[in-house]
Amino acid sequence: MHDSHTTGGHAQPAAHGDGHAGDHAAHAPVATGTFVMVWVALLALTMVTVAASVWFPGKVGIGVAMVVTPIKAALILMWFMHLKYETAVFRVMFLSAIMILALVMGLTFFDYSFR
Repeated sequence: MHDSHTTGGHAQPAAHGDGHAGDHAAHAPVATGTFVMVWVALLALTMVTVAASVWFPGKVGIGVAMVVTPIKAALILMWFMHLKYETAVFRVMFLSAIMILALVMGLTFFDYSFR
C-alpha cells in the first residue's frame, strides 16, 4: 500500500471534473448567438399568441395558443434544457413521461367538458 504521507511523496491532485470528462466532451458548447436566436423566437411566438388572443378571442385564439405553446416548450426543452444533446434513451424516457402527463390531463379535460 502506497501512502504519500508516509513516504514523503506528493500526491497529484485530481483534475477538476475528473471522472466526468466524457460527459462534457461529447458535445461542443452552444454558442451564445444560438441562445439569443432561440430567445428571440420565443418572444416572437409569445407575441403571436398574445395577438391571436386579442384579435381573435375565443376558439381561434385558444387554437393558436394550443399550436404555439408546444413549439415554445420544444424550443425551451431542446436548447435551454439541453435535451438536444442527450442520448436517445433519455429523450424517449422524457418524452414518454410528457405524453403520459398530457394523456392524463387530456382525459381530465375530456371528463369536465361534458358536464
